[in-house]
Amino acid sequence: MNYSVISSSPEDTVNTAAALAERFSGGEIVALKGGLGMGKTCFVKGLAKGLGYKGEVTSPTFAIVNEYIGGRLDLFHFDMYRITGWDDLYSTGYFEYLRAGGVTAVEWSENISGALESESVIFVEIERISDNERKITVSDGESE
Repeated sequence: MNYSVISSSPEDTVNTAAALAERFSGGEIVALKGGLGMGKTCFVKGLAKGLGYKGEVTSPTFAIVNEYIGGRLDLFHFDMYRITGWDDLYSTGYFEYLRAGGVTAVEWSENISGALESESVIFVEIERISDNERKITVSDGESE
């Protein structure tokens, strides 16, 4: 899997992610990369929508992880912005969540690149084109 789309609005970003999530069967890790304000949390909102979750989706910046339970698959949403090493990563419970069989979405995934060596990783990079447009590139480990 390797493709790019241009999003012209938050709704486009949500719909792009929802379409991707509809293909998930559990165990996927979505590794998000993109600067502040690029739409990473918006993308996770779309993943939740595609998994059938009906509740609110918010950034886990201070909580480190938010759990969205009740859709077709559980969604675990991590923010790794402040994670600086393996001890920090272990303290988040990240590896336990991976074994739970849901979908794991990881913002600031570049901070834990050493923990993303899995066949189930889907890389999503969001780049700014203009104030309203983003280029969203989706690829799997085979394409990297």
